[in-house]
Amino acid sequence: MKESCQPTFPVKVQEMRSKNQKPRYYIYIPVALSSALGISPGEEMSWELLDRNELHLVRLNPKPTTTTQRVEGKNTAL
Repeated sequence: MKESCQPTFPVKVQEMRSKNQKPRYYIYIPVALSSALGISPGEEMSWELLDRNELHLVRLNPKPTTTTQRVEGKNTAL
């Protein structure tokens, strides 16, 4: 994992087993993270595999941006 000043949200992969079915794996999104991202129950997402150690979660139907100000950082020049 890359070092950063960003907050982290550790999760555990969970396995669900049902009779006569292959096991399924679940990753639950912590409430603080889903709230910060504005994720709603039932919202459709997709995983992009970047490499064996990194996944990228993408909204299939992005919500319109409501932010009116940009966050200032070291490299904000265009």
